Amino acid sequence: MHDPINDIVRQARQGSVAAIIQTLNEHLADSSIRTRAVFNDGVLQLLCEAAAAKQLEQSVLVPRIRQILEGIAPRNIRRVKINSRIVQEQQLLWLEEIMRNPENQLLWSEEITLAKPNIFKQLFHNRETQPTLPSKKPPLPNKVFPTYTFKKSSYRRGLIFGVSLSCLLLLVAWLLYDRLDLQLHAQILNRSNNATDESQPPATTSNTFSDPFAEAVRLAEEAAAAGQTVQTSAQWLDIAAKWEHASDLMSKVKQDDPRYQTAQDRIVAYRKNSEVAQMQARKNRS
Repeated sequence: MHDPINDIVRQARQGSVAAIIQTLNEHLADSSIRTRAVFNDGVLQLLCEAAAAKQLEQSVLVPRIRQILEGIAPRNIRRVKINSRIVQEQQLLWLEEIMRNPENQLLWSEEITLAKPNIFKQLFHNRETQPTLPSKKPPLPNKVFPTYTFKKSSYRRGLIFGVSLSCLLLLVAWLLYDRLDLQLHAQILNRSNNATDESQPPATTSNTFSDPFAEAVRLAEEAAAAGQTVQTSAQWLDIAAKWEHASDLMSKVKQDDPRYQTAQDRIVAYRKNSEVAQMQARKNRS
């Protein structure tokens, strides 16, 4: 059967910030701690909130979060900055708030580096979701031939050799895939930054984000139109960057804006469109 818990864990291992938040909240629910996170400049900024300071004891909470995240082993995430504060009202741009005035906003903060999982654990994570086909046992022979022991021994040696070769090929394929995935991720970030620069006319720099909703819609329309004629992997990466930037702009729509709820829905939709474009870029490269 389809298990939604396994889906969340799988998405968290792939680096989905939303899935990481959900997993952390489930593990920390017994302590009444709520988490929020955003991936910024190569660091997973994590905000932990609770009703009382004793629930956010640094010496207890930091090792616990480290253990949870290293158990997940999220792809491309190594640096994590843990911030804590007494729970406040919902703030869309909470990271900007605590960076602007950390002394008055936070109880404490600490940056950690996650240990990289060993190669066998990574291979297990990559293969754990693959379906297992039932094995078909060959029918037993009606007669026992004198050479049966020799044939059985040869079969076992061949089976061991085949399994070893398969593991070696899987290891090589995983290393190539991981390298390609890191390259694609870096290109997405570069193209997202370029899309940001190109979408800002020099004469109106001060008004660039006066209406992030309208700017996000414009970028989404450009990405959708480009998707009709895209042919190369590089073009798919450009489209992925535009969708991702449009999603980031939607997250800047303020809560008192009448379009706020629409923006929240489009954050998720645009992010999914970016992931689809990234998958297409990988297919075109293979």
